[in-house]
Amino acid sequence: MTDGAVTEVARVLVAADKFKGSLTAVQVAERVTAGLRRVVPELEVETLPVADGGDGTVAAAVAAGFERREVTVTGPVGDTVTAAFALRGTTAVVEMAEASGLQLLPAGVFAPLTATTYGSGELLRAALDAGATSIVFGVGGSATTDGGAGMLAALGARFLDADGEPVGPGGGALAGLASADLSGLDPRFADVELVLASDVDNPLTGPKGCAAVYGPQKGASPEDVETLDAALAHYARVLEKAIGPQAAELAASPGAGGAGGIGYGALLIGASFRPGIELMLDVLGFAPALERATLVITGEGSLDEQTLHGKAPAGVAAAARAAGKDVVAVCGRLALAPEALGAAGIRRAYPLSALEPDPAKSIPNAGPLLERVASDIARDFLS
Repeated sequence: MTDGAVTEVARVLVAADKFKGSLTAVQVAERVTAGLRRVVPELEVETLPVADGGDGTVAAAVAAGFERREVTVTGPVGDTVTAAFALRGTTAVVEMAEASGLQLLPAGVFAPLTATTYGSGELLRAALDAGATSIVFGVGGSATTDGGAGMLAALGARFLDADGEPVGPGGGALAGLASADLSGLDPRFADVELVLASDVDNPLTGPKGCAAVYGPQKGASPEDVETLDAALAHYARVLEKAIGPQAAELAASPGAGGAGGIGYGALLIGASFRPGIELMLDVLGFAPALERATLVITGEGSLDEQTLHGKAPAGVAAAARAAGKDVVAVCGRLALAPEALGAAGIRRAYPLSALEPDPAKSIPNAGPLLERVASDIARDFLS
């Protein structure tokens, strides 16, 4: 035992997020398990891939026993895409990135002013059609900044310009919005528990709004950001005329700015907001798995300041620490000091960069490198 090792390990729980661009959360769990068992062949390992509501959320639910359902929907730039949601009984996990995510755009192409969330609305409708009465709506990784207008239109809302014609797709077109009518929204939402799962608590507009903070990641220039923020503010004002002061209150609410403002659209149809990782841990059955574990291994591609603000490893570590369990982390890149890791409840982090500092080599070889660091964890904590 070289690192204050755990004395009686009945079971290791691997509850890590994806390594974006190299490994899915399921692959991370497989590689960590293989590395651990190189050193302790008979080790009991339980894997529970996790996600915080962003891309990878449906895959995590499927790995936890949900059924994968596929449906054809409208992609962010109007083309047809195949998107999936997860279903177990009457509970559905819907991930907006499946229908409206950045990864659906052609390589190197962005559409900050015109990308639409229409397909996300179609995906929600498919979950309702499948009998869901409880929907976890994970938002993140979006290509869009349309305030959820596309999603709402797919669910029956009408957004018209001064000529009485539907406004075009995307946040930019909302500048020409003259009237909004939400009376045609799918009535089934009145009887559905809809929970908005997001790792961000930004409002819809302003300096901390979705356009200002996340627009540049989606290809928005400074001028585009101004255009989008003004258009979204106008959109909220038009909605205020249609449904009253609630529209303005919701625009300022935490989570409204999630995924280009689709959080706002979800709040308008009655969603409650919960931090994504907190909600997903409940849905995935993390608590009973944690109870069975002695050591928890979490992680994601980059452990950095953003990790501490609602990302999956922070949520896993907080829950594990509350249960008195030791937590270590694996990552591609480590940008947190030991003190910050300790404050988050993580005893030690094992970055792949310590084995291969060149990202051009580390990323394509993340799997074998992860097995090696997992073997180091086994030697340090389990042998």
